[in-house]
Amino acid sequence: MTELNSPNTVVYTATKGAVDAVTRVLAKELGPRKIRVNSINPGLVDTEGTHAMGVIGNDFEKQFVAQTPLGRTGQPDDIAPVAVFLASDESRWVTGDTLVVSGGLR
Repeated sequence: MTELNSPNTVVYTATKGAVDAVTRVLAKELGPRKIRVNSINPGLVDTEGTHAMGVIGNDFEKQFVAQTPLGRTGQPDDIAPVAVFLASDESRWVTGDTLVVSGGLR
């Protein structure tokens, strides 16, 4: 299974770290204008893209599921409510954060 900080994942790991950093910095830059900036870091999600890449239904997916505390691949319906929350007034005090929505896999 490919994990963050594993050998041969330098580009993937760097881009994920960059998204986290951009989220934090933009939140500071845009906060005075009352603009909130947050990001969602999903685990493996069953989407058209993961099917097209051949990730779903193979050993790679099985390894992810085996290491995910909730024991399954995510569904779009697992991620969408988090995005709705972040876009709503209910999250008006949340900015500069990355929400990990991964079934417990870190």
